[in-house]
Amino acid sequence: MLHFPLWKKILVLVVCLAGLIYASPNLLPPNLLPGSGVDRLPLGAPGRQINLGLDLRGGSHLLLQVEMATVISDHMAAIIDDLRRPFAREKIQYRNLNASDGQIRLQLRDATKADLARKIVRDQRNNVTITLEESGQMTIALTPEAERDISRLALQQSIEIIRRRVDETGTREPIIQQQGQNRIIVQLPGVENPEQIKSLLGTTAKLTFHLVDGRNSLAAAQNGRIPAGSLLLPSQDDGDQPILIERRVRVSGESLMSAQPGFQDNQPVVTFRFDNQGGRKFAETTTDNVGRRLAIVLDGEVISAPVINSPIVGGSGIITGNFSVQEVNDLSLLLRAGALPAPLTILEERTVGPGLGKDSIAAGKLAAIIGLLLVAIFMIATYGAFGVMANIALLFNIVLLIALLSAVQATLTLPGIAGIVLTIGMAVDANVLIFERIGEEGRNGRKPFSAVESGYSRALTTIIDSNLTTLIAACLLFAFGSGPIKGFAVTLSFGILTSMFTAIMVTRLMVGAWVRRQNPKILAI
Repeated sequence: MLHFPLWKKILVLVVCLAGLIYASPNLLPPNLLPGSGVDRLPLGAPGRQINLGLDLRGGSHLLLQVEMATVISDHMAAIIDDLRRPFAREKIQYRNLNASDGQIRLQLRDATKADLARKIVRDQRNNVTITLEESGQMTIALTPEAERDISRLALQQSIEIIRRRVDETGTREPIIQQQGQNRIIVQLPGVENPEQIKSLLGTTAKLTFHLVDGRNSLAAAQNGRIPAGSLLLPSQDDGDQPILIERRVRVSGESLMSAQPGFQDNQPVVTFRFDNQGGRKFAETTTDNVGRRLAIVLDGEVISAPVINSPIVGGSGIITGNFSVQEVNDLSLLLRAGALPAPLTILEERTVGPGLGKDSIAAGKLAAIIGLLLVAIFMIATYGAFGVMANIALLFNIVLLIALLSAVQATLTLPGIAGIVLTIGMAVDANVLIFERIGEEGRNGRKPFSAVESGYSRALTTIIDSNLTTLIAACLLFAFGSGPIKGFAVTLSFGILTSMFTAIMVTRLMVGAWVRRQNPKILAI
């Protein structure tokens, strides 16, 4: 058990040396390495510092609410669009068709066709309730289960799109999680001025392409007489004058595959590319409407309305306008991330200053140092030379733990510091078990070398069992916890792994070398 082949000795030395290399950047002042190109190194490369969480590094905390009423309203509008064509095909006439308060209402002109109308609605949607009155008044509403499913999917989609948008801004290790049925928490470490982030998150980024309605009078529309099938929208084009467009969506932004900032004639533009289906629709639209204007609508505002000079059949195009470079970058980011299913309302905003984080780090360092000193004094006072070797292994344990956190760029939070302090105490637990077993074997009459070998072999099972149960608990905390709980679970898990390595390998290597060199007659344990 105490015999170490050469490859094991080399393995222990290599691991300890790698730990020193990975942990050493954390001795430098914070934020010295970022900006020098280190952040562009691949994950796992040496030279990175520990990534600090919001409570240690400072940053911004946002509480967002998804406007579910808008989600339901959009869904009801989609149902109306799906019903128009089959109603027209079956010659079902109606009036006063509108959607409000999560319901669709219409008055059938011929009450004898009520059953046919009901069947058409059922064929289009099976998650609605239909109420028919003798007068021909029809009311369509979503079932409670359908509303819950739609709201849940909208919340999940919002979280994913927020994550994409935040990730592209370069914010490291953001915390984005659900709270309740319609709220999202966003924590952005290191972001002290969240205005740009708020602007990105507050933009729905719903992109659609419409033809400009040139058949109807814009003046009449501006006076409130908007023709059926048309929309009057504000515009960044035409000197900020509103533009009358067709209601029909020719191509949706959901068909976008990519969007990148670029330049055309020394002006910032956005280049985009559709998928196959979107490219086909775009090609048909531009081929059939050469000479007409195509309105590009973002969140209910026309951002550009260029003239279609020739068919565009390549599935790509350019969005031009009076954009700045920053606006083009932001618009490209929003289009790549996708449209939010509903607007977001900021309910709460907090900025955590780095001073609070420095105080937390200082307090954590003090607690770790005090704990380390007390453990070291106890080990030396109780186990003598063996305690000194355990303390050396403890130092390597801390180095390896910091190295792992730096290598995988795990986010260190205040509970994570608590996990490190706990690890310091747990790290010597395995050595205590081993040393007590060695002392017991020596008191039973075994010679020092035999007592040490027997102590390690018999304590190994107990060490693995105790650490394995703690590791399982840490994994469950990581799987089912959130935010700071995950940070505590990560540091605890890494601490268990490094403490087992240092106790079973590092300490055993030092103890075995000491026993062979000193060849003591009695073990002072």
